[in-house]
Amino acid sequence: MKIISLFITLIASASAFAPLNPIAKTTTSLNSFEGELGDQDPLGYWDPVGFSAGGDPEKFERFRYVELKHGRVCMLAFLGEVVTRAGIHLPGNIDYSGTKFDSIPNGWAAIGALPKEGVLQLLAFVGFLELFIMKDVTGEGEFPGDFRNGWIDYGWDSFDAEEQESKRRIELSNGRAAMIGVLIILVADQVGFDLPLLSGI
Repeated sequence: MKIISLFITLIASASAFAPLNPIAKTTTSLNSFEGELGDQDPLGYWDPVGFSAGGDPEKFERFRYVELKHGRVCMLAFLGEVVTRAGIHLPGNIDYSGTKFDSIPNGWAAIGALPKEGVLQLLAFVGFLELFIMKDVTGEGEFPGDFRNGWIDYGWDSFDAEEQESKRRIELSNGRAAMIGVLIILVADQVGFDLPLLSGI
């Protein structure tokens, strides 16, 4: 019952943010990026802090690259949370002292439970990927986040321009949702809130 009451309250309070009258659009430096990939309903082009003020295309591409990278990491993190909370773990031991993969807890507690050598290996591996693999090494990238490097394609070149744009929009939206999802999971885990939807899978 509390959840239903909370849901009704949220819906009612959302009406406070609906515009009463149409607002005349003015041209600013932020408008220069309207219509770019990621300018999607329901928010449209959304930059509340003004990061893209000034209309610098290089700065915008850098932010898009960072957004994609964070979204990809968070999609993997969210999937990892869902899989491990469902009780699916790698078989065997994580170290030579006999610590099993399935003995590592979920969420923040996993960081303290991992052997220090394992954490160092993870950091070294991520650093290696960041410096040598997950970037446009050959300069052939068609857009920010294009890391094919003339090596792996997954049929990308067989898609028409409309399908390519659709897939890029989907990845961007999924990355944004994953960033929010991972943040919610980590905050809920830190404050001790049980996540029955994830643990009950």
